[in-house]
Amino acid sequence: MKKVLLTGANGYVGKRLLPELVALGYYVVCCVRDKQRFSLPAGMSKHVSIIEVDFLDKQSLSAIPEDIDAAYYLMHSMSTAKDYPEKEKTVAQNFNQAMAKTKIEQVIYLSGIINEDKLSRHLASRKAVEEILQQGDYALTTLRAGIIIGSGSASFEIIRDLVEKLPVMIAPRWLLTKCQPISISDVVTFLQASLFNSDTYRQHFDIGGQDILNYKEMLVGYAQERQLKRWIGIVPVMTAKLSSYWLYFVTSTSYPLASALVSSMHIDVVCQDDRLAKLLGIKPLNYQQSLAKAFQRIEGRNIVSSWKDSRVSGELKVNLSEFLTIPQHGCFVDKQLAPVSDREACIYKIWSIGGDEGWYYATWLWKVRGFIDKLFGGVGLRRGRRNKHTINRGDAIDFWRVLYANEDEGRLLLFAEMKLPGEAWLEFSVNEGILEQTATFRPRGVWGRLYWYSVSPFHLFIFKGLARRLTA
Repeated sequence: MKKVLLTGANGYVGKRLLPELVALGYYVVCCVRDKQRFSLPAGMSKHVSIIEVDFLDKQSLSAIPEDIDAAYYLMHSMSTAKDYPEKEKTVAQNFNQAMAKTKIEQVIYLSGIINEDKLSRHLASRKAVEEILQQGDYALTTLRAGIIIGSGSASFEIIRDLVEKLPVMIAPRWLLTKCQPISISDVVTFLQASLFNSDTYRQHFDIGGQDILNYKEMLVGYAQERQLKRWIGIVPVMTAKLSSYWLYFVTSTSYPLASALVSSMHIDVVCQDDRLAKLLGIKPLNYQQSLAKAFQRIEGRNIVSSWKDSRVSGELKVNLSEFLTIPQHGCFVDKQLAPVSDREACIYKIWSIGGDEGWYYATWLWKVRGFIDKLFGGVGLRRGRRNKHTINRGDAIDFWRVLYANEDEGRLLLFAEMKLPGEAWLEFSVNEGILEQTATFRPRGVWGRLYWYSVSPFHLFIFKGLARRLTA
């Protein structure tokens, strides 16, 4: 059985690719920076191992086994830091050093379409990584994709937010930029079909769907799929910064990601050819088919992965394990106890909290808090949640991140990713007929304490009502 290293295993593409590789009979070694963020799908434990590796930390690379036959390079640092191009180069260099100690044959790198001399900062960084990987002691296969369409993808969620929320749009001129969107299912098909295919070795290929569209046509196409009437006007002048704020406040994207995306949206991303599709016998979906497939996932509540569950979508840049133990000293605590008559119903409500379901009591106040968070550069409430009734470690739920979730134990622990002068936890625990709901806040200096005192009256009102509704 051949062994495949999957970097970015808990990312948007990695989560989709993993079950396909297992189904093909490969043993997959999943590389993650934080095991607490990764939930292995049921039934895969015999075919998958998980290692904790940070390619910016050379010492952690010793965890990579030497008997690797191939690897997928699905890592990027876009929008996680201002110096992300330098970090991406370092990661690629460290990756090469780690692979030199293995028997690896092939590396498959998912990059962006590069067909202009003048590139955005993001695409220039992607190209620089490719040049470094080409120096590795293995056969590199580079797949270059543009906009990826699928349930939970950043591009799809931005399009969805814009069309669903704005009947009238006054949009920047870059909406006329051309691109060639591709379905996430086709991306995964190309990735798996290229594995151990010697015809793809030491080459790069553009991959895209059937249609070449501009961003305005993509918005119109989405509106048609949803049977919505939308009017879109183009303004000749709108700065990149203003465009980034426009995306940030209207959609669920973070500002750093919005800024990085806007810088790329001025450049056409169209495939130069379809060599790989012909070589592998793949017929990609068109744009409308890609949208229809995404909606099937959403309506079936079967969203496998979402960009919102990645570090890019939030403020928490450290390991979740660092926050699993709630501090006891120097903290403010709001604890609510409520009798539970139906344990199963109570846990069902807890596991459905946030997103479209809301927060059961005074949801409008939660929305106000989310709007304030957005004003101060935070994530706000628009991230929602990936699945309506399923929660896994590392998931995003509005402006919270899931630290621990165990239905059998009846315990859910959330960590706040909103802008705060301190750290905050929200814990639900159902034991012996009692719901114990605990909000803990560890202030940072005087401002943290002032913040807690200013919101305490609202907490008393909100948290008491929430506990009552969860047990009703």
